[in-house]
Amino acid sequence: MTLKLKAQRGAALISAMLVVTLVATLASVALWQQWRHVEVESAERHRVQSSWLLNGALDWSRLILREDAVSGMSGGAGSGGGNADHLAEPWALPLKEAKLSTFLAQDQQLREGDPEVFLSGQITDAQSRINLTNWFEASDGKVSAKMNEPMQLALVRLFNVLDLPRAELESLATAWRAAAQSARLSNPAMGQPSQGMASGASLLPQQITQLQWLGLSADTVQRLSPHVTILPEVTPVNLNTASAEVIYATVPGLDLAAAQQFVQQRTRAHFSNLTDASKALGGKTLEARWHTVGTRFFEVWGRLRMEDRTQEETALILRDTGNVTFVWRQKIAGILPPSNRESLLQSSQP
Repeated sequence: MTLKLKAQRGAALISAMLVVTLVATLASVALWQQWRHVEVESAERHRVQSSWLLNGALDWSRLILREDAVSGMSGGAGSGGGNADHLAEPWALPLKEAKLSTFLAQDQQLREGDPEVFLSGQITDAQSRINLTNWFEASDGKVSAKMNEPMQLALVRLFNVLDLPRAELESLATAWRAAAQSARLSNPAMGQPSQGMASGASLLPQQITQLQWLGLSADTVQRLSPHVTILPEVTPVNLNTASAEVIYATVPGLDLAAAQQFVQQRTRAHFSNLTDASKALGGKTLEARWHTVGTRFFEVWGRLRMEDRTQEETALILRDTGNVTFVWRQKIAGILPPSNRESLLQSSQP
């Protein structure tokens, strides 16, 4: 009888321990799920807040560019006349990482426990680079089967000065022509009936990182990025903001030393017209189709850091006198992009 009673007590104890274990397991699972929901909600809230703050920052950059145009400093930018855009203007000054909560505290909007927010950004001249759209674009806006010789010569000189494989340029030219013609045939809005994409044809890139679609190596794309761009229309190079390599490549007969000397002279005083720029280049001929002193396209980059989360975006802005509009916007994924930033763009056009 005693042994039987002891066995029953042991079974009851084991059952109680199993019940406690089960309850503890269920409680821990419920606690973990609640914690996960809180973390997901917090991350989503921070993401939305970051997006709204970056939206405000990009709109602020549009306001800067609009005020720059309205004030007369670059009202008719892109004409090549006296309305020059240069690196001494307010839009060209980068915003170093600043503590956004400092400004909120001055307005007495900062509450205890609010996350620390840091904002940084920069506006760059998209026309400071060679625009690949000029390559096979005819004067009537149609895609030409014949490449523009000045553009081809500029790219050859650029590849040479950057010590990039000439074979990659030749293959890029062939692939770009095919992609451009296929894109035109498949787009009814361009004035022709849709005939579908040619078999095996690549998509026409809209970002420099996408040049790998046409056969360029990742190393070549990275080294080209500070010097070339892809814009939605034919554009000249702004001599007030272009690098020495771009100036050397686009001005026939110019050597690299003279281009570097031109850039140094430009830091002392910008050029208000092509005539003055031509004199500074030793009397080299400058065509308004390929060179200018003003800009219509700008690239804006912004980074927002909130606690341990970072969000970056970039956008291409078209400024037509006082009208400043977004051409596209992107989120950034993480390699070195065309300018001096720390990430490469991942396309996500609206």
